[in-house]
Amino acid sequence: MRHPALVLALTLVLAPSARAVGRTDAPDVRRYLAKSGARAVNGPTTVPLSVVTLLVPGYARQTGMACSACHYQFPQLTAFGRQFKLNGYVLSTVKHIEQAADSTRMRLSLPSLPPISMMLVGSATQLGDALPGTQNGTVALPQQLSLFLAGAITPRIGTFTQVTYSASGNTFSIDNTDIRYADKATLGETSLQWGVTLNNNPTVQDLWNTTPAWGAPFLSSATTPGQAANPLISGALAQQVVGLGLYGMWNDLLYTEVSAYRSSVPGGASPLDSSARGVLSGLAPYWRVALQKTFGQQYLMVGTFGMSARRFPAGVSGLTDTYTDIAFDAQHEMPVGDGHLVTRLSFINENQTLDASFASTASAHATNSLQTLRLNSSWYISPRFGLSAGVFTTTGTADTLLFAPGAVSGSANGKPDTRGGMLELSVNTWDNARFLVQYTLYDTFNGGSANYDGSGRKASSNNALYLAWWLAF
Repeated sequence: MRHPALVLALTLVLAPSARAVGRTDAPDVRRYLAKSGARAVNGPTTVPLSVVTLLVPGYARQTGMACSACHYQFPQLTAFGRQFKLNGYVLSTVKHIEQAADSTRMRLSLPSLPPISMMLVGSATQLGDALPGTQNGTVALPQQLSLFLAGAITPRIGTFTQVTYSASGNTFSIDNTDIRYADKATLGETSLQWGVTLNNNPTVQDLWNTTPAWGAPFLSSATTPGQAANPLISGALAQQVVGLGLYGMWNDLLYTEVSAYRSSVPGGASPLDSSARGVLSGLAPYWRVALQKTFGQQYLMVGTFGMSARRFPAGVSGLTDTYTDIAFDAQHEMPVGDGHLVTRLSFINENQTLDASFASTASAHATNSLQTLRLNSSWYISPRFGLSAGVFTTTGTADTLLFAPGAVSGSANGKPDTRGGMLELSVNTWDNARFLVQYTLYDTFNGGSANYDGSGRKASSNNALYLAWWLAF
């Protein structure tokens, strides 16, 4: 890489805390806080300043705690945040509306506060060189507007559901969704936390910030050029599938999950027919295994995840393309000064068997491969300030048909190779208000540095300065 490439990952959030309304059978908040390093005192629950943030304000209202109980800064989860998600988003201290079925079972236990929150993002983007025929300097207000239905539905069922307005498409649509049932068991003298997840984006259910759905950078421009290729698991199936999975955390050490996904295309024909694109053939299995351990004040997770899927490029019959993604990841957390340093690593290898694409001459090869590497660190200096830096690379098989020349998004040499980095500074004026400045630079884009697309554009032309502000309420 000709330039040191640096990424700032961080994005949004924190939310106003709500004072708890008593409920005698509420989950033991102090036990959860002990796991996360936070502390409970007489009166309102408090957390140390070095522990920071919860995903949406609705969770803060439900738990009676500041966002900083669950996040260093959104959406980077703390140990307590991982426990909150693992246990189904149901931890609650608010008053419940309850009705008993008998002396041993409740027929209704409904939180008195509706689990509703909103998020607003505005932004400005300046590219190194304007896209052909366009005006540089894009301003979006909103870039994104989201409504969240997120919180406890019953004592064991909780949800994270997002509906988003996107300015670039001028559309409302279902965004990330994760509905969970969670429970606990004992195996001999060890604990097992287990549950069922129903979601619409592979890896959105994950507990760590190394997987594609929650990986850094957590907020980015919607108007910058996209690189030629990404693994299927890196967002290609988001909101296009429904998955059902079973997960478990044994002894607070070993996490495993097995899920299966099926195509569910919003706005498409029902049932899916010849007009559909990118439909899965049958079920696509997904797996996740992770080991976690705390060493003094340091925390380490190492794991693997992946999926295998057969897709019809067009229609719902005939030949398919097969994608097998196998990933390895790691996350390390340690205190630095009054804050925390979080480092994330993710490597994904994708093997492609392109029977359908090769037969239709959409691909020059019957088999291809693709690799992506993401390495980034975030220093959460304090609850107000964060600094992140990182590098990213994509390499793969050269394919002159799959990655053909074309202005901006094409590849002159048929290679998908992209390499660069990002740097970001974020300032949280309030727990639920954030401003950030982010710079992304490219050493290589779609296989080249100069005239990478065959139309004279340079990789550095796609360098982007991105300014954004975020509010949650």
